[in-house]
Amino acid sequence: MSPTVTIGVIGCGSVAQNAYLPLIVNLRAQGKVGGIVGCDVDPARLELVQSKYGVDRVTTDPEDVFADPDIDVVLVLTSMPEHGALTIRALEAGKNVLVEKPMATTLEEGRLVLAAAEASEGLLVCAPHVQLSPDFQQMYEAIDAGRIGRPLLGRARYGWNGPDWSSWFYAPGGGPLFDLGVYNVTSLTGLIGPVRRVTCLSTLTRPERVVEGELIQVQTDDTFQIVLEHESGALSTVTTAFGMQKYRGAAVEVYGLEGTIQLMGDDWAPAGLEYWSNEVGAWQVFESQSSYWPWTDGLAHLVDCVLTGQQPYTRPDQAFHVLEIMLGAMRAAETGVTQEIESTFDRQPPRPRARRADAHLVHDRVHEDAQ
Repeated sequence: MSPTVTIGVIGCGSVAQNAYLPLIVNLRAQGKVGGIVGCDVDPARLELVQSKYGVDRVTTDPEDVFADPDIDVVLVLTSMPEHGALTIRALEAGKNVLVEKPMATTLEEGRLVLAAAEASEGLLVCAPHVQLSPDFQQMYEAIDAGRIGRPLLGRARYGWNGPDWSSWFYAPGGGPLFDLGVYNVTSLTGLIGPVRRVTCLSTLTRPERVVEGELIQVQTDDTFQIVLEHESGALSTVTTAFGMQKYRGAAVEVYGLEGTIQLMGDDWAPAGLEYWSNEVGAWQVFESQSSYWPWTDGLAHLVDCVLTGQQPYTRPDQAFHVLEIMLGAMRAAETGVTQEIESTFDRQPPRPRARRADAHLVHDRVHEDAQ
């Protein structure tokens, strides 16, 4: 393997321009990325990313990316309904792939993605990447070590007013669960374990919205309240919507027999932990180790895995399990019937973390490692 990788970016819209391409530029400055190829149906976007981010080559045809022998890593950053088919094609071409969430929008296509990953020489990393954040890992480590006792309940939430730049967010295959709630379901399954049953209520609160200056009809529910029954017997809830204006407090909470642990901020933008221990009898506050952690970190992780020959920490079978849970929640809301979840996954242990004994001496948190 070359000491650097070449990355092909399929889909050069807002997610690429505002998040992944800046990270790629940074990885190139670190000497890990040698080339960047951009692919989009809009030539104007390609012209923009070529001038702004130093993209070396551009194309409007994804097949050019799959056929290019110089491309090592493919990023699938298109609209959600296209994720599955493009990921399968990239894996069939032997590429290492990062696909934004969700990995597919149907269970059938999700199974095809898993089969393609199993047969491919390439690695597959599926967003979201929340489990890579130092704050998530610290929370997971505490739960895994029994510091809150046996987990009984969990709660997670993520929502906002909703995007106004692409109408596909409000069409079948879109919606807040695939776009936002996927973070929460990933976090809760990572912390508490696989799910065996799901039920849900959902509703459409705004049948019409203005997107890109035009009035559109919303074709998917925009508000979800979900209850998960984990294989361990613990229960958890997910609250997500395209109508939540603002909120304060914990993004993710897990309650155990001996304590409570909370992840502050959002699970994709964590802001430290709060921990209650019955033994101590007080709340303990842990400053964030993720203040400058990027939610695109799965790409840096994948690049490192390609360069070192290691397996990714996050696994496609969990992403498929999360997909089945979300689809099951939608069916439960439509039918009023709790849905059984057939898939499962093996949780990875907490990642070994470097600890600083002198963290209290860190002053410039932008330039110093606070871990």
